[in-house]
Amino acid sequence: MREELSESDLAAFAPSEKIGIVATVTEAGEPHLTILTTLMGKGAKELTIGEFSRGQGKENMAKTGKVGFLVMGLDRRLWRGKARWRRSAKDGPEYVAYNRQPMFRYNTYFGINTVHYLDLIGIEGPRPLPMGAIVIGSLATAVAAPFAHPRGTISAGRKAAEGEAIMPPPALRLLDTLDSLSFLGAIDADGFPRVIPIVQARSAGSRRIVFTPGAWRQELLSIPMGTRVAILSMNLGMESFVSRGRLLRTAGLLGVDLDWLYNSAPPCHGQVYPPRPLEAFISP
Repeated sequence: MREELSESDLAAFAPSEKIGIVATVTEAGEPHLTILTTLMGKGAKELTIGEFSRGQGKENMAKTGKVGFLVMGLDRRLWRGKARWRRSAKDGPEYVAYNRQPMFRYNTYFGINTVHYLDLIGIEGPRPLPMGAIVIGSLATAVAAPFAHPRGTISAGRKAAEGEAIMPPPALRLLDTLDSLSFLGAIDADGFPRVIPIVQARSAGSRRIVFTPGAWRQELLSIPMGTRVAILSMNLGMESFVSRGRLLRTAGLLGVDLDWLYNSAPPCHGQVYPPRPLEAFISP
């Protein structure tokens, strides 16, 4: 892992038209994943993130400081690394530069309101996205997923009872479409989170996500079974959700038994499962 950003890294991180995934650690010590396409490089040892909506990821950065990240450009090259959150600001040259970008300069509803500054710890890449392994893994996952259902095999025309649903139908449709992308977040021994692509992931019922190890086999299999992990699932329309649960093996696949679901798509971030009780608002 390199300790500095190269000129080519900085150039690849500069466009807004890329995928940026940021992993953080909650106060409870669990991983969380956020889409942040505003992740950019600033010199050889610093990263910036422009905030236009407030979700759990930004709160985690400021509270626990430990960050992992993944950047994928339109050419399907990947970078991954780790950084430490240092400070945030609501003005300055980076603030001005973000708000001059076409995505934010001409947006009627929101602009960048805060810039986060991170110290780079290490970075690796670029690495081409291994499309051959992903296609094979996706096919293998699709074949095995019905056998990985928590209540057993689901055959055509039969739906197995599985208890209370965690992923609602819109989340299931997003996860199981061909253009969806998923990423797994896990916390390393050093306490920093990392991001691993699991593009081949799909549902096995509303309470379990399954996937083949695929191109990141060694890395995924090094995570102990039972470890708490997070999965960010998204499509190219930037619809997304984050789920959490424990890693397991099932029907020849890796899987995650879910117990938590979070809507990460703006403008209304928030926990979906377990459901939170409605609270009455009384105006003073």
